Amino acid sequence: MIKLSNITKRYEGASAPVVDGIDMEVGAGEICVLLGPSGCGKTTTLKMINRLIQPTSGKIFIDGRDTDEFDVVELRRQIGYVIQQIGLFPNMTVEENIGVVPRLLGWDKAKAKRRAAELLEIVALDPSIYLSRYPKDLSGGQQQRVGVARALAIDPPVMLMDEPFGAIDPINRELIQDEFLRIQQQVKKTIMFVSHDIDEAVKMADRIAIFSSGRLEQFDTPDTILARPASQFIAGFVGADRALKRLRLVRARDALSACDCAARVGESSDRARALLEQHGIEQIILLDATDKPQGYLSAARLRTIDGNLLAAHANPVQGFARQSDDLRSVISSMFALGQSWLPTVDDDGRFVGYVNQAHIVDMLRLPSETRA
Repeated sequence: MIKLSNITKRYEGASAPVVDGIDMEVGAGEICVLLGPSGCGKTTTLKMINRLIQPTSGKIFIDGRDTDEFDVVELRRQIGYVIQQIGLFPNMTVEENIGVVPRLLGWDKAKAKRRAAELLEIVALDPSIYLSRYPKDLSGGQQQRVGVARALAIDPPVMLMDEPFGAIDPINRELIQDEFLRIQQQVKKTIMFVSHDIDEAVKMADRIAIFSSGRLEQFDTPDTILARPASQFIAGFVGADRALKRLRLVRARDALSACDCAARVGESSDRARALLEQHGIEQIILLDATDKPQGYLSAARLRTIDGNLLAAHANPVQGFARQSDDLRSVISSMFALGQSWLPTVDDDGRFVGYVNQAHIVDMLRLPSETRA
């Protein structure tokens, strides 16, 4: 959807180009985050795509078409733009702010209002409350949501975002990142996103582009960049804790251990003891007839049980992992509970296997392609 071909920007009198020969492609529906130190060319690259800055050389394509062929109106139809400062007009209501570009394109007032209300619903703001409000009446996070809604007003296939969450405090930034990813699941835009925060990039991106002194140093998936940084510069930039950062990228369902054995209510205690011995484990989950955990049985507990297993025999499980949880939250739960393992369940609460710390450590030694 977005293709940069040997894009360079050099200012007259400068000793070196600000952006130097960038080649990259971003697929339809992907989020690409541009990262790098201050002054490395991230924002300049973004502004060249939007033609706010003219490239010195090279070509930029949107959906296969050279952007030199677009007039200003066409380009605005193709690209939504969101910046850190949000840029809402203080003398306009939320409805009027969202409708700026639709009005420029000749939409009638009723159509623009319907679109504004629809977009407020998408960004989780009640239209009956917020359409008539002014920016001064909104929190920073609410203003940012209106900024996103305004960028989506004419349903552009591409969105460019320049540190859109940078001015929001850490707690609300985490919330609005989650909200934005939820919105992206609905609208599926192609997004190029400038950030200075590696954790934000790992959370948000399908691909990350890391710049240094105007050059593209590495362009790949977050997991590959964390697992196999292309240079010492990249390794230093993403941080010495990059193995821990990868915890956010792996889901519990992808980290289940080789042992998924379980005992069932009504089965013999002899079989449960045999499973423990066979797999060299110290405890086993007890399931009911619908595969839902009733508790766990330790080796010591099983030695005291003769005959068939009952739900009353099991010790209560202190915590579960959901199969969609990322490993960062799973590990946090393990530490909080003082456990090295967690039973994992699907969205209906049915047991699907175990996550354990030893297996996670083994996984983090390998990039995702090798794991697969």
